Amino acid sequence: MITDAPPKPDEPAQAELLVERIERFTDDDLHSLCEATNAAILDGGGFGWIAAPSGRALEAYYRGVLLVPERVLFGARLNGHLVGSAHLVRPPRNNEAQAFAAHLMHAFVAPYARGHGLARALTLKVEEFARETGYQVLNLDVRETQEAAIQLYERLGYQRWGEHPEYALVRGKVIKGYYYAKRLRPRRGQTAE
Repeated sequence: MITDAPPKPDEPAQAELLVERIERFTDDDLHSLCEATNAAILDGGGFGWIAAPSGRALEAYYRGVLLVPERVLFGARLNGHLVGSAHLVRPPRNNEAQAFAAHLMHAFVAPYARGHGLARALTLKVEEFARETGYQVLNLDVRETQEAAIQLYERLGYQRWGEHPEYALVRGKVIKGYYYAKRLRPRRGQTAE
């Protein structure tokens, strides 16, 4: 039964969740995404940043992402606000040998928006787009310290195939990195399991 009645005071309101491809930003969207990115970086997230960059630098970064033909940006919304994102990175056109595989990068959900399943939904949306555009494999890499992300990717069927013992240097500490891959489509001549 669907009801339009507001929640009772002792019941939490249902969160509105949405994951979508982003092709342009409103000012509010860009501001929300930059705020979420800073929160994720300060919480130990990736992106290669250790300290949160200025708002101007982040705005320029995200505007630039939309201009790069090999990148497709996806956003996660909680109650209408962008609170996370992920990039699908296509191989360059001159890399015919690896044209069957794309890369999932910079996936995050801000700490204040976690617990709603947005990271899973974001990953699945990127996979769906990759599959629909003909990619057979999706690759990703992650710092060993990102335990929740590692658990999520492994639950979604990503297979760890490698480890880099000196993947990142964060505040003087060397951190390992793990490499994962997931087959999105069967190889020619194979049937889906």
